[in-house]
Amino acid sequence: MSAEATNPDAPSRRRARPRIDLRRLGRAALLGPTARDRLPDAIGHVAEAHRAHHPDADLAVLRRAYVLAESSHRGQFRKSGEPYITHPLAVTLILAELGAETTTLTAALLHDTVEDTEVTLDQVRAEFGDEVCYLVDGVTKLEKVDYGAAAEPETFRKMLVATGNDVRVMSIKLADRLHNMRTLGVMRPEKQARIAKVTRDVLIPLAERLGVQALKTELEDLVFAILHPEEYENTRALIAGNSSACDALAAMADNVSAVLRDADVSAEVLVRPRHFVSVHRIRLKRGELRGTDFGRLLVLVNEDADCYAVLGELHTCFTPLISEFKDFIAAPKFNLYQSLHTAVAGPDGAVAEVLIRTHRMHKVAEAGVVALGNPYATADGAEPAAPAAPTADDVASAEDGERADPTRPGWLSRLLDWQESTPDPDTFWTSLRDHLAEDREITVFRPGGGTLGLPAGSTCVDAAYAEHGEAAHACLGARVNGRLATLATVLGDGDTVQLLLAQDSTSGPSPDWLEHARTPAARIAITAWLQAHPESAKAPAAAPRAPASMTADRGGAAGAVVDLPGAQVRLAGCCTPVPPDAITGFPVRGGAVTVHRDECPGADRMKALGRAPLPVRWGEHAGCRVTLVAESFGRPRLLADLTEAIATAGAAVVSATVEPPSEQRVRHTYTLQLPDAADLPALMRAMRDVAGVYDVSRVRHPSSSTVR
Repeated sequence: MSAEATNPDAPSRRRARPRIDLRRLGRAALLGPTARDRLPDAIGHVAEAHRAHHPDADLAVLRRAYVLAESSHRGQFRKSGEPYITHPLAVTLILAELGAETTTLTAALLHDTVEDTEVTLDQVRAEFGDEVCYLVDGVTKLEKVDYGAAAEPETFRKMLVATGNDVRVMSIKLADRLHNMRTLGVMRPEKQARIAKVTRDVLIPLAERLGVQALKTELEDLVFAILHPEEYENTRALIAGNSSACDALAAMADNVSAVLRDADVSAEVLVRPRHFVSVHRIRLKRGELRGTDFGRLLVLVNEDADCYAVLGELHTCFTPLISEFKDFIAAPKFNLYQSLHTAVAGPDGAVAEVLIRTHRMHKVAEAGVVALGNPYATADGAEPAAPAAPTADDVASAEDGERADPTRPGWLSRLLDWQESTPDPDTFWTSLRDHLAEDREITVFRPGGGTLGLPAGSTCVDAAYAEHGEAAHACLGARVNGRLATLATVLGDGDTVQLLLAQDSTSGPSPDWLEHARTPAARIAITAWLQAHPESAKAPAAAPRAPASMTADRGGAAGAVVDLPGAQVRLAGCCTPVPPDAITGFPVRGGAVTVHRDECPGADRMKALGRAPLPVRWGEHAGCRVTLVAESFGRPRLLADLTEAIATAGAAVVSATVEPPSEQRVRHTYTLQLPDAADLPALMRAMRDVAGVYDVSRVRHPSSSTVR
């Protein structure tokens, strides 16, 4: 099945435009260049599309690039039989229609010359400058990314590096892949399937993250047709059998237009038919589809404020489905996307999804980073004199840690950090493919401003590493929407998350963090730390380790006392002993010694089971870990005042929980690390002095009945 013919009647996501006639293009290309004062006929349509976005563009450089590309590819043919020049022309046209600037189009025309002809990079640099040369070189290094499963991890690393330096490299690669997918029918079925799978697993998710929805949706449909031909045919038949679906949406669009016109809101209301994959997904979600399910309404306005004016009119004059409302203008997605999403029901009960955005937002929604133009141009629009690869001074960091440079978004910077910190390419590849496969992302807010984009199902562990990188090793817990939460807490879209870090920079994650980590950033960082600290990876996470200054002694038959060198000492979690408590040790499996307070019921059970007690003593100036319960009357800022008192006393919070208020009383439980056990009484007094706190006591946990 030819990929070009897989969706001839697919609903368009934008205004209809004629597809390139490759045979006509091929004939024009074979005629060669024309006179110097004319553009070659073969790139006339490229020039027309380019001028639509950039009326003042200088087309002379495109003419020179075409002349070089056509002459160097002359005599080469694609597997379809068309002259090879038709491929770079088609790639360039795709980018021109998306609004790419002249430099990108020039590089697109030349993107295969260095790889497949005698043209050299030095020649490209001499004729077109450093920037075009850099882009051509970047695309050339990606040409073999799809060939050979064993090479995929390493070649994908190269793709990330090239993309990280300038996302226009990836823009050209995506357009290159789209044209190849359109003409994939000449390949053997098994090769079609292999290329389609790589497109699905890597390039489509990257197109999503770069915001290039126009390329992403067409690639999705082409992959759908190749990998799932039966489902594709069923969806095609479903769309064909509901040819009147647009009529229902058109009627709704007329009603919306009338409402906005009466409210004196200037807006353009369009019907946006869903593409094949979108129809397939919504059918799986909703079952039987109604006419309005086959598309959405798009309302385009001039100013941001007009978006909210439209929203107000729609929610006033129609019945809104509040659960469907999302504001991606106030909180843009990680890929630059901005729109208001809502759904309203008409008088007949038909529900229509509505997208509201400005014309500028619409351009970015369709073309993503391609719509940003030349990110390195000066304020007056002049081309840069320096090479395209940005320097440290070129790429400034924003206050929230995200890249200020639009060609290096925060998620891409994190990808590059991950690949640099993961020496094993297969591990990185597996983690990244799982990450890219996520269908949905959530946005969480930081208390000081800014947002984090995370996969759905992410926990506080993922948020910690997304915000703090390796500093998250010292994370103790979090406040989610103002309430203390464990690191295992799953985050929801729109949650506000504040991460709590320990003052002790030497602390690190426990192995069970991996059970709560969903993102590659978190899993890679945790795994690397555990591999570098094998003693921590082996230690049971539930039992706190004793201070290094504690020693364990065993009495011999004669009463002489000897140390147990190398014995691992753990403080029992049931009684959390601290100096100067009277303590007793008991040997457990693995040669470790567990220490209980003398009066602990757990110590009595150990003796009843026949475990011989071991004399243990506290070392001098021993630090300690202790669990305290603060009982108080509820009031505003109670949590903040308690944690401030703890910090002022020099204690570090290991974990904390707050029980729901009962009869205006609140119970806080803190596990704290003190540098010196002698500080414990003063700490408890400081906590009792907090207004509203009426008692602070050490906790006793029920000990486990299982003895190792």
